[in-house]
Amino acid sequence: MKDKPPLGAQELEVLRFVADHAPATVRLVTEQFGEARGLARTTIQTMMERLRKKGYLIRTKADEGTYQYSPSLAQTDLLLSLVQNFVEKTLGGSISPFLAYLSESPDLTPEEIEELRRLLELLKPRPERGGRGALNPPPRRLPGFPPDRKP
Repeated sequence: MKDKPPLGAQELEVLRFVADHAPATVRLVTEQFGEARGLARTTIQTMMERLRKKGYLIRTKADEGTYQYSPSLAQTDLLLSLVQNFVEKTLGGSISPFLAYLSESPDLTPEEIEELRRLLELLKPRPERGGRGALNPPPRRLPGFPPDRKP
């Protein structure tokens, strides 16, 4: 996966909204997302264009003068990319702090804990990464998230 520029909190919210409502116009995002947050149409349009230039959204012409935006990746791939970016940039490449956080999180349901255990059992050391584990085969769907939509 190509390394994409990081996202701000508001950009991430817009991206998630577009992913859930794709294909989405600036008007739709403004009316159903932006207005409740006090965001003007021009602000939404600027953020969507910024997300497109960063490689997170694609834009297609729908009608005369109207564009529709969709995620450039399937939702699972997008989430994996965002998590990978977070682990590499924020946690210095180590997932240990993230797992420590999860181990103390009171919000995990028994089903989520069981899914995490199942995923951990799939880990197998990879010599090319100094023995660090990797899922084999990698799951194509993350627990708790809806199936992929085609961008």
